[in-house]
Amino acid sequence: KLFFTDYGNAAKVERCDMDGMNRTWIVDSKIEQPTALALDLINKYVYWVDIYLDSVEVVDYQGRRRHTIIKGRQIRHLCGLAVFENYLYTVNSDNLSILRINRYNGSDVQALARLDNAKEIRVYQKRTQTAVKSHACEVDPYGMPGGCSHICLLSSSYKARTCRCRTGFILGSDGRSCK
Repeated sequence: KLFFTDYGNAAKVERCDMDGMNRTWIVDSKIEQPTALALDLINKYVYWVDIYLDSVEVVDYQGRRRHTIIKGRQIRHLCGLAVFENYLYTVNSDNLSILRINRYNGSDVQALARLDNAKEIRVYQKRTQTAVKSHACEVDPYGMPGGCSHICLLSSSYKARTCRCRTGFILGSDGRSCK
């Protein structure tokens, strides 16, 4: 799945398949300017920062069990968000500090470090990366990902794929080759 935010005409947090299909709103009320987004891949939670409401909130992948982690002046100007163990990590763009926030109760907000020009933060941990032995976009014997001549996108699962073409090309009737 792909998770993303939008705060155009109607602010929301959305989810879709990797090929853009099955687009679903998971948060579309009491939300103004959702920016940074982070996923708890193990427990299937979506965290986001709303810079207009000065809040960090969370929902499950279906948009249920929503609650506010922290709200108020102490978290103004946040950009970037990451989850690691019991904490959320974010960047305060006003003073360029890295903040750590307890993700279960919003307490224990600590400034950990200051980094010039920091706008984003990521945590990489091996156990949060799903191990898949094979997937639908693996390179075939002819060197084509998922049998697609240009671009292979995972679809509703790692076993399904959709072929797409680069700009200026159209997908052929076989659903794999680009002309």
